[in-house]
Amino acid sequence: MTDTTTPQSTDETPVDQVDPVDRVLARAEARSGVRVFGAAQALQDDATIGRAETDGDQWDREERAALRRVPGLSTELEDVTEVEYRQLRLENVVLVGVHPQGAQEDAENSLRELAALAETAGAVVLDGVLQRRPHPDAATYVGRGKAQELKDIVAAVGADTVIADTELAPSQRRALEDVVKVKVIDRTTVILDIFSQHAKSREGKAQVELAQLEYLLPRLRGWGDSMSRQAGGQVGAGGAGMGSRGPGETKIELDRRRIRTKMALLRRQIRDFAPARDAKRAERKRNTIPSVAIAGYTNAGKSSLLNRLTSAGVLVENALFATLDATVRRSETTDGRVYTLTDTVGFVRNLPHQLVEAFRSTLEEVGGSDVIVHVVDGSHPDPAAQLATVRDVIGDVGGRDIPELVVFNKADLVDEDTRLLLRGLEPKALFASSRTGEGIDELRAAIEAALPLPAVEVDVLVPYDRGDLVSAIHEHGMILSQAHEEGGTAVHARVGEHLAARLAPFAR
Repeated sequence: MTDTTTPQSTDETPVDQVDPVDRVLARAEARSGVRVFGAAQALQDDATIGRAETDGDQWDREERAALRRVPGLSTELEDVTEVEYRQLRLENVVLVGVHPQGAQEDAENSLRELAALAETAGAVVLDGVLQRRPHPDAATYVGRGKAQELKDIVAAVGADTVIADTELAPSQRRALEDVVKVKVIDRTTVILDIFSQHAKSREGKAQVELAQLEYLLPRLRGWGDSMSRQAGGQVGAGGAGMGSRGPGETKIELDRRRIRTKMALLRRQIRDFAPARDAKRAERKRNTIPSVAIAGYTNAGKSSLLNRLTSAGVLVENALFATLDATVRRSETTDGRVYTLTDTVGFVRNLPHQLVEAFRSTLEEVGGSDVIVHVVDGSHPDPAAQLATVRDVIGDVGGRDIPELVVFNKADLVDEDTRLLLRGLEPKALFASSRTGEGIDELRAAIEAALPLPAVEVDVLVPYDRGDLVSAIHEHGMILSQAHEEGGTAVHARVGEHLAARLAPFAR
């Protein structure tokens, strides 16, 4: 059993001002006597957050921050058994995690990430329990004694939600709710809630709703009258007699059927969005416009990096999963070639498979790109886990063979010793800071060098009245040499197959 007493602060800081996650980790440290990591913040410290001029006006950011919760006004029922379905509401929460022997490092990082997820969803983290055991308990996730201890902590701090740092089985969630007497949710539910808050486009909303329904379907439950079967004859529908004979389904079976019908409709809607995206992608490929996808862990600074490279004005926020919809922006190399930069949804450890499936159409932007800029938070305490997580998802969408540029962002928060460690992790990686502009020019040069060269080499003499072809060569090709002669413009260049066919009549 873990000691439930709250440790006193060593610098006379009031106990109620101590970070609740620090209290959880302090209990684990007192039990094991070993401190593997320091503060593994998933969100940046307020002192290190900067708004670059390249981020633009950020109207979306102001709109997202316009609605704030007012604590203490809830009149929701306290007993979870009094209502079958309640609207998801994260206010005052307690975290609970389980880790095996020797995995304290991962447990700390995962717990801090869960705290950041809860804060992004709109919750206040009050306290938590971190338990060391070989495997999670099959019945209550933490075991009967720890569940009782968790109930005492929930009652002491006045929490109304418990968040488990894993995906709970429906039976585990019900059993734990029966003990702690408050709502119990898991990591997957929190991520789905964040996605539902941040989705803005029609496709994004449909993808999130599909993921939520896939998660909800095996977790439906009911009791009392809602479990009774529809019957016929004099006993059915209050003795209504003929015409009241039903199919014999229970209420929960009807709910499941409605959910499956809705899921089928959403899948058709998402498929209907695909042709427009495919047409845009085909047009870029027809004009041989290379595409660069910016992928990486959530809150690694992908949108900030896109703003710094293109002045795109994409939403930037110190929150997890601030970006859901893919954003495509145009950019140019120093020699005039056009390429696109795409900001994609971020990844996280234990990303729910429902989201991977629902957002597969969006993630295809990564799989269909020519170059992947893999952004890693250089100030994160576990960058190796970030690299592995993102590469796993990239492999799932068919991007394993695409050239990859690893960029350690937030270099202004990294000291020289940490840079040496990161360099050992990825010897060819670049260091950049979207906040200060450090390494941005080197990143641009690396992207240009990694872009694929046009396939066809041409040597043509373009008449002066066909300036449109010369302009197309400058925009979509790579000029090797150019000279103005009496009969027209002599151009030696590499271009795509489509443009090469248009230039064929003027070959020398």
